[in-house]
Amino acid sequence: MKLIVAIIQPFRLEAVKQALSSVEVFRLTVSDVQGYGRQKGHTEYFRGQAMQVNLIRKVRLEIAVNEAFVQPTIEAIKAGARSGPGGKGQVGDGKIFVLPLENVIRISDGTEGGDAI
Repeated sequence: MKLIVAIIQPFRLEAVKQALSSVEVFRLTVSDVQGYGRQKGHTEYFRGQAMQVNLIRKVRLEIAVNEAFVQPTIEAIKAGARSGPGGKGQVGDGKIFVLPLENVIRISDGTEGGDAI
């Protein structure tokens, strides 16, 4: 089992959800987060004053999958999250992290492991 964590641009969320649905991945958790990487923020204007915004709004997806779904999930996220002309991708499109998942327990009935996903 793996936990896939993806940080993507908020406007790409619907495209990523559709791509995940096409590979039969329907369970995910979505959180609003802020951060920066190579983009290093941007300048915004508030009441005529320039302000440097260092933290950029992003969306964090957390998806627990069995081994058979790891690569299809990664490919779906990449396809849905890439922006730019022709979907080639741009700086700021995000990152995908794949972490080992030791155990999953469904609270309602106590099922454990891959069956609980």
